[in-house]
Amino acid sequence: MSGRELFLQYCQQARDENRTFLLENEAAQVCESYGLPLPPSGYAEDKDQAVSIAEELGYPVVLKVVSPQVIHKSDVEGVRVGLSTREEILEAWDSISDSVTRHEPTAEIRGQFIAGMAGEGVETIVGLKRDDTFGPVVMFGIGGIFVELYKDVSFRLCPLADEDVEEMVNEVKGHKLLKGFRGTTEADMDALKKVILAVCSMGTDNPEIGSIDLNPVRVNPDGALALDTRIILG
Repeated sequence: MSGRELFLQYCQQARDENRTFLLENEAAQVCESYGLPLPPSGYAEDKDQAVSIAEELGYPVVLKVVSPQVIHKSDVEGVRVGLSTREEILEAWDSISDSVTRHEPTAEIRGQFIAGMAGEGVETIVGLKRDDTFGPVVMFGIGGIFVELYKDVSFRLCPLADEDVEEMVNEVKGHKLLKGFRGTTEADMDALKKVILAVCSMGTDNPEIGSIDLNPVRVNPDGALALDTRIILG
């Protein structure tokens, strides 16, 4: 199945349920179909399945709630990181369920998304928004959770050529962090460029997408990984 076909399948499911976004397990599969690098992951509908997936992936892992009513998981305390044992998985499952229910009493908790923990690296953000006049516009920035504070971002219209991506990255003041700042090893710039190009392709291929948010995309000498994926429908 092509990336476009997979997206349309999940898009229709979302429309049928009056959702304006893809669930994280759906968004992750669509991203992977476009060649985006993500940590190994799985989707569990119960605690035993979560433990089985975690042990197959290898500890430590991250747990994230999957709910049609929850877009911003951190706002409802729907994420737990650094889980390293079966007991921690079981405790985190219950803790996430309790937290989400407390914040959103009517939320339907369908399960949990389990992903492997990523190594150290520079946190960046890659996103896309659809402009009514110009179409898909891709965004890149440094900062991860601090991107709104620093506002160190650049934008380009899709489609992009390789030289457009390089200019885009170099426009950001914090790009020096990726080039080996103060003795650190230079990050894999080719891997980062491929992420930006893949996001642009997703937006170009699928006019139903209103926005894409990959935050953070962690980049280090070994490559790039999108640690959180969000696809909002137009």
